[in-house]
Amino acid sequence: MSHIITALDFAEPKQARQLVARLDPKLTRLKIGNQLFTVAGPTLVEEFQRSGFELFLDLKYHDIPNTVASALAAAASLGVWMVNVHAGGGKSMLNAARNAVPAYSEAGGTRLIAVTVLTSLDQHELQGVGLDAEPASQVERLTRLTLEAGLDGVVCSPLELGLVRKIAPEKFLTVTPGVRPDNVKIRSQGGSGDDQRRTMTPAEAVQAGSDYLVIGRPITQASDPLAALNRIHDELMLPTDAVT
Repeated sequence: MSHIITALDFAEPKQARQLVARLDPKLTRLKIGNQLFTVAGPTLVEEFQRSGFELFLDLKYHDIPNTVASALAAAASLGVWMVNVHAGGGKSMLNAARNAVPAYSEAGGTRLIAVTVLTSLDQHELQGVGLDAEPASQVERLTRLTLEAGLDGVVCSPLELGLVRKIAPEKFLTVTPGVRPDNVKIRSQGGSGDDQRRTMTPAEAVQAGSDYLVIGRPITQASDPLAALNRIHDELMLPTDAVT
């Protein structure tokens, strides 16, 4: 399977369906986030899975431990490939999350990962919420916490991949948003500007140690999304079976 995860950041299920109909499940997995899941719910998840796509349900759970555990159990029951929580929820929440989702094995299962620091945050933003830390040091702190809880990996900026790889075992997964080809100009769907601040190209991210690349607008806004996806694959020249 592919190392690319296409982010379906759409407001309406119709838009997502139109895009997915133009993609190939051999070349990409799909990410459904809060906006689309709020509108369409499990129905769309199950529909895309029937079409052969593996799903990353990107809902970033962050609540009291019991609530997160119950939500994750429900998410895993959908048969999704991957789910996530916010590592900032703390040790008890991460432990509850791990207990709710059995560890992935060769027999299958749902991968459980934790978000470290959002790619939209820089040091100034962290200070604004009371964290007097650089993004890298906060990523390291939360990665260690995630490792202690036994989760399968983290979401981090491509810029922190080297740091994560130094402290985590080889099988610990790294999922990186903020990835885009350097020849693609991003336009915001909700207005001017771009909310990603800590980014890399796909080739740079893989070289830095990323297992999975979350790519949205360079694919979803392309005039030919499948061609855009193929160009990224050609750039990376990745084997499709190295990481599952």
